[in-house]
Amino acid sequence: MNERLTELEVRVAFQDQTIQDLNEAVTRQQREIDRLVRELEAVKSLLAGLAPSMVIAPEDEKPPPHY
Repeated sequence: MNERLTELEVRVAFQDQTIQDLNEAVTRQQREIDRLVRELEAVKSLLAGLAPSMVIAPEDEKPPPHY
């Protein structure tokens, strides 16, 4: 009985360490995802400012060539 209790205590200790390791990994990954999302938004904003718009305001549109 005592040996079985010791085995269970060892298992719980290993499981606690595994849970802690997994929690740290998930936390690191979430920080990385957050950083990448911010960088992506910055790149999208930069590209939006650099690329000419595909839509022309109606007042700036030239008449078709057959007029």
